[in-house]
Amino acid sequence: MNQTEAKEHVQGRLHALFADPYRAFDNDIPERELHIKVALYVLLARPIARGLVTLRIVHGWENGNDDPAALAHIDYPLASLDDFRAAASGFKGARPPAPSNAGALLAEPLADALTHAREQGLTLEPGIERAPARWPAFEGGLTLYTQFKMYHRLVYGEDDSYRCSLCQTAQGAREIHEFHLEEGEFALLAPQKSEAYSAKTLLILHESQLDQIERLFEQCLPLADD
Repeated sequence: MNQTEAKEHVQGRLHALFADPYRAFDNDIPERELHIKVALYVLLARPIARGLVTLRIVHGWENGNDDPAALAHIDYPLASLDDFRAAASGFKGARPPAPSNAGALLAEPLADALTHAREQGLTLEPGIERAPARWPAFEGGLTLYTQFKMYHRLVYGEDDSYRCSLCQTAQGAREIHEFHLEEGEFALLAPQKSEAYSAKTLLILHESQLDQIERLFEQCLPLADD
């Protein structure tokens, strides 16, 4: 296993701004609202202004389901708050808009990684597709496991208000900034500082969070519409 595929609880870009970013967004911190605005300005408003943000809305996991094949998503270019509102409006009805890309986030890359591992002669236990904790045993599995946990926390919640991980993706190394706030839950897959002016940022949230996050962004991202 390539141990550099992913690493949890890393010092990311917010460590240059806050003495303790892992507590900066807790409800008992007096400067909490300011911290949220600063973090969103650095990690989201700036790349929005540069045309470097994609919004990913995930759906398909309900009632405890975490089957990789059932996790679906739709990606939208995000250049303004109006773009966010337009994307969110498509989820107001009974069904999300098509295409939903079910399986593309986890199941398809997982199948490819397992095929490669078996071609390399690695013996894998039966049913490993449904045992995410076992995925780090093969190449690419730690990346998939890290992303699985991120999606799971975004769908089903998390006690920690913030966490930062580093993960290799198809677009290169990304810092995963997860925010689990009372105002809403979302993640930002942001490039490291050296690539901040050119590499893409991915904003991820579950469809159930759209209204809450829209309100949060209206309060905290006034520059995104400039």
